[in-house]
Amino acid sequence: MATSVPLGLPALAAPEDNLPTEARISLGRKLFFDRRLSFNGTLSCGMCHVPEQAFTQNELRTPVGIEGRFVKRNAPSLLNVAYRSRLFHDGRESTLEHQVWQPLLKSNEMANPSIGYVLDTIRSAADYDGLFEIAYGSAVSMEAVGMALASYQRSLLLADSAFDRWRYGGDDNALDPAARRGWTLFQASGCRACHRVDEGSALFADGQFHDTGIGYARTMGLEIGKQKVMLAPGLEMAPGPGFDTPTFSDLGRYEATGRSEDRWRYLTPSLRNVALTSPYMHDGSLPDLRAVIDYYRRGGVGSPHQDPRIRPLSLSDEDVKALEAFLRSLTGNGLETLLRDARSVPIGDKH
Repeated sequence: MATSVPLGLPALAAPEDNLPTEARISLGRKLFFDRRLSFNGTLSCGMCHVPEQAFTQNELRTPVGIEGRFVKRNAPSLLNVAYRSRLFHDGRESTLEHQVWQPLLKSNEMANPSIGYVLDTIRSAADYDGLFEIAYGSAVSMEAVGMALASYQRSLLLADSAFDRWRYGGDDNALDPAARRGWTLFQASGCRACHRVDEGSALFADGQFHDTGIGYARTMGLEIGKQKVMLAPGLEMAPGPGFDTPTFSDLGRYEATGRSEDRWRYLTPSLRNVALTSPYMHDGSLPDLRAVIDYYRRGGVGSPHQDPRIRPLSLSDEDVKALEAFLRSLTGNGLETLLRDARSVPIGDKH
């Protein structure tokens, strides 16, 4: 079975030993929404990567793990994750087949005590009888669980946006004037250096790690992304949460490499479907597109090792509106199809 690639995305490759088939994708979908795969049977992959929220979480800066445990990083959208050569915000994993075992085993996420415990959970569920044999020709195994979940995630493709139809589909009327102006500003402001757009396709990401200043600011206790509310003429305040965030450190890519130069560097996110995937940045500190554009318009926070390409930009409020219109034009066509497919299977739950 060949996965259909929408307009604007490059050709899709999968490992030779895990080429997509209907049985493999179906098995991965079932595992993805199965709450029984968490230690206490309450949490599934699909609860942190919610289909109706573009396979991320819109309500929370960072997800809530098992038993309400704190997770320090924003849940990245899984749309078009098939093209990622590095996974997680710090890039500590390189394949979808291996990636899934980290949330399954991490104590603040799905908290299973061991790989064997997860496999025993699946083996004991009668509704999995024969499914691994059909999909992979073998019984339940660590490798097959990772391969099935990877197969499902590789099917989550969303492009064919207004921008794609204009740039790659030859439809001159697909992109409105505001978005066209935003595209011009996007290039002139240097955004394309990290959010790549090629001649035949675009991932809107470079696969690299950058210090945007956000990680440094969080470590130093600087406030980012708070929106002020006017209480009375001349009196404004920035409301905050009524509870304290647990104390934690987050040194970004450094945590995966141990190299000092990687402190506070994080993987460039794709801008595809970005209007659907708020809040933004690795910690969810920027609530909406306007806040993101304003952050870069200011030139970040000027941290000691902030990427030098992040600098103050001479953008008017009208420019900001045009940039936002361009970013909204990157929303793909077909999310409803992915949602129907996602919800076509019952949620695995304890009885």
